[in-house]
Amino acid sequence: MRPTAKFSLSFGLVTIPVAAYNATDAAASVSFVRIHTADGGRVRNQPVCSLEGTEVSPDEIGRGYRTDDGTIVPLTDDDLDALPLPTARTLTILAFVAGGDIDPLQIGKGYYLGADGPAAAKPYALLRDAMERHRRVGLGKIALHGRETLAMIRPVEDVLVMQVLLWPHQIRPMTGVLPDREVKVAAAEVRAAETLMDSFGGLSEEDVHDHYREALEEIVAAKLAHREPEFEAGEEPPAGRVMDLMAALQDSVRAAKRARGELDEAAEADGSGDGRPTGRTATRTAARKTASRKTAAAGKTAAAGKTARRKPAKATAAGTGTGAGTAKAGSTAGKKTTAAAKGSGAQKAAGTTRKTAGTARKTAAAKGATGRGRKAG
Repeated sequence: MRPTAKFSLSFGLVTIPVAAYNATDAAASVSFVRIHTADGGRVRNQPVCSLEGTEVSPDEIGRGYRTDDGTIVPLTDDDLDALPLPTARTLTILAFVAGGDIDPLQIGKGYYLGADGPAAAKPYALLRDAMERHRRVGLGKIALHGRETLAMIRPVEDVLVMQVLLWPHQIRPMTGVLPDREVKVAAAEVRAAETLMDSFGGLSEEDVHDHYREALEEIVAAKLAHREPEFEAGEEPPAGRVMDLMAALQDSVRAAKRARGELDEAAEADGSGDGRPTGRTATRTAARKTASRKTAAAGKTAAAGKTARRKPAKATAAGTGTGAGTAKAGSTAGKKTTAAAKGSGAQKAAGTTRKTAGTARKTAAAKGATGRGRKAG
C-alpha cells in the first residue's frame, strides 16, 4: 500500500514522522459508467477549454481561485507552497478530548498513520498507548491536497488513525427539519420502543455483507450468459401505513424474537411474545379478573349480612332483669320449629322453660309488692 502523504505528528516537543495511507477503498463500492443508450458507447468527461472550445491535456490543467465577483485568479504549486502555514508539513495536536465530544457529522475520510522510519517507532507507540489508556483523542490541523483541514487522531488496535473533520461552518443548521407542530409521545410507547431496541441484539456477519453488490454482479453475469438472473427468495417487508403505533411496536418485538428462535408457536398464538396479552387473550383475561372481583364482593356482602343478623341477638342477651327473661322467652319461641322436629323430648324441655319463665315473673312481682308495702309502713 502506497502512502498518499507524509508529514510529522507533533506531540508537545515530541515529533513523529508519519506516512498517511487511505483507510477506505472507493473502488470497492458499486459504480457505473455513462453510456450512449443508442449504441452502448462510453460517454466520457473530457476537459474542454471554455474560451477555445478545444480539449485540454492533463499537463495543461492548473488551479484557479474564483472570487465573489466571478474573477478567476490562477495559482501555481509554488504559490501554495509559499503559504505561511505551519500545518503544511506538520500536524500539531492542539487538544485531547473525549471521543464522544466530536460531532459525528464532522467526521470525514480516514487515513492510517504509520511510523515513517525506525526512529519514529518508539514515540509512535508511546503516543498510541498513552491515548489508549487515557481514553482521549487528539485534535489538530493539517494541510492536505492544497487545503487546511481539522483532523482527529485516535488509536485503533495497534495503529493510529487520522480522521479528517469538517469545519463547524460546513455543518448546515437544522432549520426546517423539525416537525411544524409539537409531537407528544406517551411513556408506554417509549417503554415499548425500548423493549424493541433490546430485542434487536448485535450485528451479525450477514448484516454487514454487501448484498446489493452481489445481486448486481448476478444481473451482469446473467446478461452476459443470456439467461434470467437467479436470486434467493427473501421475506417481503410489511407494506401499508401503520395507524396503531403501539400494536406495531409489539408486533416488531415478536418478529425480532421469532427471527432469533426465541418465540414458540404457543406464545405467538396467544400473543404473549412481548409479555402482554393481546386480542382475544386480553379479553378473556379481563373477563376472568372482573368475575373474580364480583365473586369476592358477593362473599363480603353475604358475610356482612350474617354478622348483622347475629348482632341484635347478642345485644339483647346482654340485658338484665325482666329484659333478660323476655330475651330468653323470645329465643325459645324462635326455636319452636327446630324443637318440634326433634320430638317430644324437645317439646317437654320447651314447656319446662316456659313454666320457669312464668314463675320468675311471679316471684319478681311479689318482691316488688313486698318492697312497696315496707316502704309505705
